[in-house]
Amino acid sequence: MGARKFPASIAKVLDLARDMSAGFETNPGVYPAPPVNGADLEILITTYMEKRDAVVDIRAQLNQAQEAKEEAREALEADMKRDLRYAENTVHYDDGKLQLIGWSGRHPATALPSPGQVRELTSPDRGDGWIELTWKAPEDGGKVTAYQVLRRTLGEETWTLAAMALEPEARVENQEQGKKFEFCVVAVNKAGDGLESNIVTAGL
Repeated sequence: MGARKFPASIAKVLDLARDMSAGFETNPGVYPAPPVNGADLEILITTYMEKRDAVVDIRAQLNQAQEAKEEAREALEADMKRDLRYAENTVHYDDGKLQLIGWSGRHPATALPSPGQVRELTSPDRGDGWIELTWKAPEDGGKVTAYQVLRRTLGEETWTLAAMALEPEARVENQEQGKKFEFCVVAVNKAGDGLESNIVTAGL
């Protein structure tokens, strides 16, 4: 072909095909023997358009069939649910009787377990009046809602709450200079508290 590019869109292809067909038919002196004459190009154009229209019709039918399928599914599910409600109420959610129709009774709600034990508590950094703590989340137990950072003076028995954290890290502020503390972390959720983490000793 010459410098002009063959069209990419089908609309332009059809326009060019019609121009070629008409040009070959009306200018036999210029183009006495084209490989595909104007009449044959017209046949090819008509054939393409018939096939294109057939695809459009099939797509429309497919869309209608898809809509009909979804309507049938919704009707099936709605009537099944009506029957299941009837069955549940009739046998008072008796699991054995409901299994006769492939269904089952209500399962008791699973209680949320308390979190597991916080892991690998460390104190990687400290500064003017603060001590940094990091740890790893529990590997087991229920989902953690928050972490309690507990502190006590070295040698004492009783823990006090030093901070709360949502992420596995905390900076405990207002720490006394020259005093050593012990820290541990406990994961908590609505079900309760997890086990205390390992203890770390830190001071400023």
